[in-house]
Amino acid sequence: MELPAVPQSWRYWLLLGSYGLFLLLGTAVFVGIEAPQEAGLREALRGARAGFVRQHQSCLSEPGLERLLERVLDADSYGISALGNVSDDENWDFSSALFFSASVLTTTGYGHTVPLSDGGKVFCIFYTLLGLPATLLLATCLLQRLMGLLSHRPVQYLHTHWGISPGHAALGHAAAMGLSVLGLFILLPALCFWALENGWTFLESVYFCFISLSTIGLGDYVPGRGSPSSLRHLYKISITCYLLLGLLAMLLALETIYELREIHSLVRFFAPPRAPASPSSEDDDQLEILSCDQLGLATVCGATPSGSQADSEADGRAAPHDGPSG
Repeated sequence: MELPAVPQSWRYWLLLGSYGLFLLLGTAVFVGIEAPQEAGLREALRGARAGFVRQHQSCLSEPGLERLLERVLDADSYGISALGNVSDDENWDFSSALFFSASVLTTTGYGHTVPLSDGGKVFCIFYTLLGLPATLLLATCLLQRLMGLLSHRPVQYLHTHWGISPGHAALGHAAAMGLSVLGLFILLPALCFWALENGWTFLESVYFCFISLSTIGLGDYVPGRGSPSSLRHLYKISITCYLLLGLLAMLLALETIYELREIHSLVRFFAPPRAPASPSSEDDDQLEILSCDQLGLATVCGATPSGSQADSEADGRAAPHDGPSG
């Protein structure tokens, strides 16, 4: 991919300015879409509150209502609802605690359940300090294993058996990987949540799946609330497994896309130039080693070099030493 010639000193400012414009674009869109909705909801809430106070003014004082609402909202911030149909749901049974631990270690953090005690808060800090590096280590090891099996081998197969160029094979495989993750880990689970969760639309189900697998975890939609007690534990454990597998699939798709030659060209465009290093005997031994990380999916790992490359390497090895003959 050919990029326009831009002075190196301008590239960082170009990247920073583009990101700033993108941030401002998101801000303007959210303000334009959500601000009217918020104003309407706020006005409806004020009207409902005023009507309730007028209807029960003979037996209910407004300060008493304020204190009750404060307690309800405070309890809701800890995951305890005052609604009668879900008030019996426990947040710290085994399945709920497993769901909370997985959301913490994957940095999703829905915020619907938080530790109540000081001891729980302290343990959460140390548990996260140990758990996040362990999660990153596990994810890295699994990605290295899966990348060779699900990314490098299919591209090599397409190149050797179908005669597709490595660059086109990598690009097509990355698109197929992205569509597979979209279908298997977002659209299909969204259909399940749409059928199982009361009041969720299909769009809200897709929104929850994407927000969860991208580890944003806003917490406005949390599955499992109000589900039958006989199936609630199995349901939450299943959701925990889905989140862990879905996050791994999302990372695999992103890593496959990142290894594309076009993405590497874009990164090198903004990256600072490398300082020339003096070659050593150890470096000379490593010059001919071509790794998957250096070439990405544009060059198939293990494939033989092209004719021109092999000829140039052979010429370099066969070149005589220009020294005084004795």
